[in-house]
Amino acid sequence: MKRILRLALLASAAFSAVSMQAAYALETKSESEKGIDRYRELIADGNPAELFEMEGQELWSKKAGPKNVSLEQCDLGLGPGVVKGAYVSLPRYFQDAGKVMDLEMRLAHCMRTLQGIDVKDSKYNKDDHKNIIALATFVAASSKGMPVAVPQGHSEEKRLYEVGKRVFFYRAGPYDFACATCHAQDNVRIRLQGLPNLTRNEPAGKAFTSWPAYRVGNGQLWPMQKRLNDCYRQQRFPEPVYGSEATVALQVYMGVNGKGVSSLAPALKR
Repeated sequence: MKRILRLALLASAAFSAVSMQAAYALETKSESEKGIDRYRELIADGNPAELFEMEGQELWSKKAGPKNVSLEQCDLGLGPGVVKGAYVSLPRYFQDAGKVMDLEMRLAHCMRTLQGIDVKDSKYNKDDHKNIIALATFVAASSKGMPVAVPQGHSEEKRLYEVGKRVFFYRAGPYDFACATCHAQDNVRIRLQGLPNLTRNEPAGKAFTSWPAYRVGNGQLWPMQKRLNDCYRQQRFPEPVYGSEATVALQVYMGVNGKGVSSLAPALKR
C-alpha cells in the first residue's frame, strides 16, 4: 500500500513538473513572439519593399513595349489609370478579359494589351515577373490603410468565392493536407510562426493584405501568387500554373472573408 502511495505521489510530482515546463515553454514562446513583433516594428520604417514600390511607380508611368505607351490607362477595376483603392478591390471580374483576375494577372493583361509586351505569365519566375512584382507593390502601397472590398456582384465573382472555399477545405496529397489544416483554427502556430484562421474576418483580411511582402529570411519580395505557390509546395502538392483559377479563387475567398479590414501591404515578413 505504501509503495502504491509512493508511486502515486511520484507520478503526481512528475505530472506537476511537466505541466510547469509546458506552461513555461508556452510563456517563453509567447515572449519570443512578442520579440519578433517588436523586431518587425523597429524595422518597418526601413522596409525594402519601398524600393520595389518606387520602381513600380516609375514603371507605371514609363513608356515601354512595342507600342511605346505607359500603363497609365490600365484599368485595374476602378477606371483607367485609377490606382488608389484598386488593390483592396481585387480580384474582380473584368469584362474585357471575360474572367476574374487578381492584381498580378491584371497587370500582365495591361502590359500585353496596352504595351504589346509578351509577358510570360504561365509560370512564376522572378526574372520574367520582376516588373509585375514592382508594379504590384506600387499598386498595393497606394491602398495601404484602406478597407478590403473584394466585390461579389458578378456571377463569376460569386462562383470564384465558392471555388475558393472548396479549394481551401480540399484535402489531398501525401500528407492529406488542406489549406484548412493550418488555417481554420484560432491560436495555432508552427514553431514561432502564427497561423491565421482564414475563415474569420480580421485574420483573413490581415493575411490577404500582407502580400506583396519583403521576406527578410531570403531577401526577396513575394507577391500573392508566389506565396500561394509556396503554400502548395509545403502541402507537397504540384505547383499550380501561375494565375490559375484555383489561386485566384483562394484570393477571392480570403478577400471576401476579410471585408472591411484595413490593408497592410506592402508588408515585412521574417
